[in-house]
This record gives sequence, structure tokens and C-alpha cells, in this order.
Amino acid sequence: MSPTLISASRVILPDTVLEPGWVETDGVRITAVGPGLPAREPDADFPDATLAPGFVDAHIHGGGGFSFNDADPAAAAVRIAAVHRSHGTTTLMASLVTAHLPELEKAVAALASLVEQGVLAGIHLEGPWLSPDHRGAHAEELLLAPEPAAVDRLMLAGRGTVRMVTIAPELEGGLAAVRQVTGYGAVAAIGHTGAGYDLARQAIAAGATAGTHVFNAMRPLHHREPGPALALLEDPAVFAEVIADGVHLHPSLVRFIAASPARAVFVTDAMAAACAREGRYQLGGLDVKVSGGEARLVSDGTIAGSVLTLDAAVRHAVREAGIPLADAVRAASQNPADMLGLSDVGRLETGRKADLVVLTGGLEVAAVMKSGEWLAR
Repeated sequence: MSPTLISASRVILPDTVLEPGWVETDGVRITAVGPGLPAREPDADFPDATLAPGFVDAHIHGGGGFSFNDADPAAAAVRIAAVHRSHGTTTLMASLVTAHLPELEKAVAALASLVEQGVLAGIHLEGPWLSPDHRGAHAEELLLAPEPAAVDRLMLAGRGTVRMVTIAPELEGGLAAVRQVTGYGAVAAIGHTGAGYDLARQAIAAGATAGTHVFNAMRPLHHREPGPALALLEDPAVFAEVIADGVHLHPSLVRFIAASPARAVFVTDAMAAACAREGRYQLGGLDVKVSGGEARLVSDGTIAGSVLTLDAAVRHAVREAGIPLADAVRAASQNPADMLGLSDVGRLETGRKADLVVLTGGLEVAAVMKSGEWLAR
């Protein structure tokens, strides 16, 4: 393939911002990045736009009317990936909500093939090892303590593609499960938990390196019982998931997390209704009503994921939370890639995949490139 030279008024790199700058690709990977105007006429010029790494969504359940928990998760995954790619997400995980173990095992095995084909970056098990008291939109009757045999069963079903597992460390065997998951090379995340501060610190010491949608579905911060959020946010080795949609967190808390020692990771936690019509849906067998941009359980109004896309998360973070654009972009690309150990994506650097998104002055997605190819919009 012939090289492609792209210039823009702003190019967001891992540690700096070029104004203006350019990126060159060989049709698959980035071959060069530089400041100022390119030496030759660019193949694509975006004079009033920002060139950023393609977004990486580490926590997503669906979109376009489809869910990774559907009866045919592989077919759903192709549709979900396409929908979110149009909003700048060039790399995404498949997050599975709590279900019966045989159903999860079957879904993991089916999705593993798509990870091996490069359609997905990996699988995230958000359940069944969650606290019943902080279950969110997970069926209480299906929640389990993490028995070693069950953990092995799901991890082995994934053939190395399960990259992240959410665990409530206070469950019987919770700390051992953290060690077991990390022993497979996956990320152990603290979430859906009533753990106190000290236990959360123990889980981090045992190998947990992430917090699943911090502040949501976990014991709240209290001045005498700080809970898990403080333990996660004060540790620079921890990645803190943030759902920046104006529903899950007040903008001041989005700003607070972004300024904390932990590394902020914007996720969508999107369910099937993302980029689809509002109405009635199901999430893990639970009835959900989507209205006014919010997804909530019909039974009690509990938030049930979101209808967010990562470009909207970046806009919300910048406009409502006052986070600098470069920091917001890195929270949607570089940080999640680092959290998941994805060395090929998340940064505009020589040798990385040519995955990028072009953002207008209003932070809308103008163009998306995946592995060196411009995607139709």
C-alpha cells in the first residue's frame, strides 16, 4: 500500500500536543509523526480539526440494538463493533453481564474466536462474582462467590481472550480470585462491591489494578469509612473507569477522578440501546426502559448501563467537567490501552496501528481510520 500523509491543526501525542502536526501511515501502521506542516502535500488535511488516537472502550455491553449477551454473541459483536467504530471507537472489549455459568461459558467461547480474528480486543466478565448489595443491573439470583473451579472454567473457555474480570473482594474467596485471575494474565478489577477501604487496599496488593466504574455500584465515600473508591483513586498504579455521561457521575466527580493519582479510563458501559431507538430492552434477562438518554431497570429504576459513545464522553468531559481535551482523549484511548496491556493501539506513535479519529472544533467525529483504512460514515 502507498503511504498516507495526514495533517491537522492539532495532533494529540502521548506526552504532548502538536499544533499543527502530521501523521504518516504505510496503510496499516504509523510510520512517522511530526510537528508543523508536512514536507509534501498531505493526502488528507484537516485544518480546523484534532487528530487523536482511535478510542479504546474497555467496558461495553452492546449498541445498535444488539448485546454481547445475545443468543448469538458473535453475530451481535460484529454489529456492535461497527456501530461504535462510527463514533471513533476503533478498539473495544466485549463485556458480559451476569448469567448462568453454562451460558457465560458458551458466550465466552463464541466471542473468543472474534478476539482471535481481531474484531474484539478481549472479553470482560462483569459478573457473576459481584456483591448482591451492590449488584446494579445484575440478576441477584445468579450472583456467586468465586469458586476456583468456576473461575478456571470461564478463563479456560476464553482461550486467553478474557482480559478483565470484575470481582467484589469481600465475597468468600474474593482475594484468592483476584490472584487467580491475574495469574491468567488478565486484569482484576474491583467493582460492584461493598468492600471497605482496607479490604480494597488488600485487593490491590493482591494484584487488582482497576476499578470498575468507580463510585457506581460500590460502597460510597464516607468520612469515617472511606470505602473502595478512595483506595482506588489514591493509587497511581490503578486505572479508574469513569462513565462520563452526566447520568452516572456529577461532572465535578469526573474532574476529581481525572485529577487523582489514579489513571482515568473513560468507558461507555453501553447497552444495546446505544445508537438505537429508545424503548424497552433486556440486559442480562432484566427488563430495561430507555428514555431521555437514560437506561434504567423497569423494576426499581436502577441505572442499567448507558447509551453512551466514547466521543460523547470526551465532549462531556471537556464541556461539562472542564477537563483539557488532550487529557480527555488520553482517558479514552491511551489509558484504557495501557490498562489492558494493548501495545498496538491507543497512541499516535511510530509502529502502532494506524487507528485514529478526527474531531471537529465542536468535538464531533469527522472521520475514523482503522488499521490504515478510512471508514465510511
